[in-house]
Parts: sequence; structure tokens; C-alpha cells
Amino acid sequence: MTTTANVTALSDRFRETFGAAPDGVWQAPGRVNLIGEHTDYNEGFVLPFAIDRTARVALRVRNDSTVRMLSTFGGHGMVEADLEGLEPGSGDGWSRYPLGVAWALQERGITVPGFDLLLDSDVPLGAGLSSSHAIECAVISALNELTGADFGAEDLVLATQQAENIFVGAPTGIMDQSASLRGAKGHAVFLDCRDQHVELVPFDAEASDLVLLVIDTKVSHSHADGGYASRRASCELGAEILGVKALRDVGVERLEEASGLLDETTLKRVRHVVTENDRVLQTVEVLGAQGPASIGPLLDASHVSMRDDFEISCPELDLAVDTAKANGSIGARMTGGGFGGSAIALTPVGLEQQVRDAVVRSFAEAGFTAPDIFTVTPAAGALRLS
Repeated sequence: MTTTANVTALSDRFRETFGAAPDGVWQAPGRVNLIGEHTDYNEGFVLPFAIDRTARVALRVRNDSTVRMLSTFGGHGMVEADLEGLEPGSGDGWSRYPLGVAWALQERGITVPGFDLLLDSDVPLGAGLSSSHAIECAVISALNELTGADFGAEDLVLATQQAENIFVGAPTGIMDQSASLRGAKGHAVFLDCRDQHVELVPFDAEASDLVLLVIDTKVSHSHADGGYASRRASCELGAEILGVKALRDVGVERLEEASGLLDETTLKRVRHVVTENDRVLQTVEVLGAQGPASIGPLLDASHVSMRDDFEISCPELDLAVDTAKANGSIGARMTGGGFGGSAIALTPVGLEQQVRDAVVRSFAEAGFTAPDIFTVTPAAGALRLS
């Protein structure tokens, strides 16, 4: 959580590192996806929210094309690059994300000057909470302002997607950056990924005597690996065989027909996306009519679908979900791209400690790395801090 002291400390360290004050400090949050996994690049529906954990960047523009970047993460030294001739694949580690959004702005005709940047973040890395998009959204918010590009949220979403897809090489959709750029305190972001239409849906777990626990399994994942790409390829194949632009256009009623047209693996991938889209719509409806306490079965069904049909879970995620539910959570699912990362568990306040203790105990008994467990609440999207 960002405080005035955090901002002051970051500005002071920037001044010590680069010899002058930053032009400003910007932040962008990570996100939790309440429901709607792998539906975004299928032009479907998602329901994430920005969380109260953020990436913060102090940034100052230079009068040349040099970029100097440093993070507060241990073990990382200064990274230097030149924006002239910047090409996809440049950079290494976290530096790819600031460079990627600078490149994406250049691709849109914006003259991006060199800059000095200091990054600080409390979004857990590799936990499925979109730490990379938090960095991108903080940096692009700063550069959008300092270059005078003045792009709206929709254009910034597409620019960060281009940075991810082409520069970084991760075939992600638009969910993560949409939540980070367009989130609002106390609300989830109901996003139509076909046209970027957004509706803010109230999600106040506290008012229902609930907490949303994040269980970081410590199993790291990467969207730039083959597992994610192969799932996307299966979805595109399924859409092609079914004769639609995207799986968004396939209703649940067509799954029986699809079973006679698709091979077993492609059918499973398609079935997850089609039923997950339906679950997002149901969740939005239930939240509006009955509130958070009634969405548990939809969260549970989402996890089963990701585990069995999309096959992106792992033993640690399954154990976290099963243990949370067995000890009082009203609904639980893995969240994020899969193959590791985090699970979420919607839990009565009075049972929070019981769930925490049980999950830690079950991981120890299984010989897994101890998980990190914390609560999140819907927070504001990207903004300037100073």
C-alpha cells in the first residue's frame, strides 16, 4: 500500500541515484481476476479488479535517447538502453516492460525522449497478479503525460498489449492492463474484450463480512512460455473450425455440436472458454442481485473448468483451493494465466485465520514451499502520486 512516506522515499532515492529530482511519481496496481480466465484474447468477458498493491515509478525525461533504469528489487543493477533503433526483444528481465511501452508509443508516432527511471513495487512477482502489467501501466501513464501524447485509457490499453505481444513476446489479451488503468475503489471491472466497453460493478466483500484471500503458491509462471501460447492456439483453431471470429461467438448451446467437430483436446479448451464466458455474465448478475456471498459456486466451477478442461492448474493451486473450501471458504479458484501463481478464496471474516492456518499446514505436509497469504480489496487504477 502506497503512503506519502513511500513516495517521498522513492523521490529521495531517485535524487540520490540520478542526481536530480524526478519529474513525478506514478503508480499502477496489480490485479486479481475474480472470474473470467483466458476469455480476454477470445474477445469475451472478464471481471477483474485493481488491487491495493502497486508498482511505482519515479521518472525524469532526458535530453537524449538514453534510458537508465534501476529497481529497488535486490540484486538488480542499473540497466541502460538507447531508444534509437529500439526493437522487439530488446532488454532483459523487468526492463523489457518500460522499454516495451516506450517502443509502443514510438510505433504510434509519439516522440519518446530518453528517461531515468526508478521502480518500486509491492505486487508479488510471478504470482499471477500481473506485476508486469503494473510496471507497464505505471510507465505508460508517466510517458503519456510527459510526452504530451494524451492518449485515453482505451489507447493505452492497446499500446501496452502491443508491448506485451510484440516487444516482450507474450500473447496476452487486454484484461490485466484494463484493470490496472481503469479500476476503481470498491468495484470490479466488467470488461467486454471485443470493444473495451467497461462497467464498474460494486464488489464490497467487507460489507458482506467476507475477505478475499490471495494464496500465492510461490510456483512462478511466465506468460511468454509455450503453455500459454498453445492454449491460445487451440482456441484459435476451435474458432476457425466452428466458423466464428472468436470463441466469444460460441454459446453454451453449441457445445454439443462442437463435440462432433473438434478433437478431444481442442473441445476441452473451447468448452472452458465458452462456459467461462457464461460464468462471468452470471457472476455480474448475481453480484448485482444478491451480493458477493452468492458467487461461491461460480468461483468453484471456474476452477474445475481450468483444472480439467483448460489444464492450467498445478498441484499447489489445487491443494490451496481444496483446503480453503474444506475449511470454510465459500468459493475458491486459481487466478491468472495458470501454470502456477495464486489462488483466491472468498472467505467469511470469522474463518479467515482457520483457512490461513489450514492452507499453510497442508502445504507443509505436502512438502511444498510455504505459501504467502494476504487479503486484497478493489483499489483505484493508475494515477500520478506527485
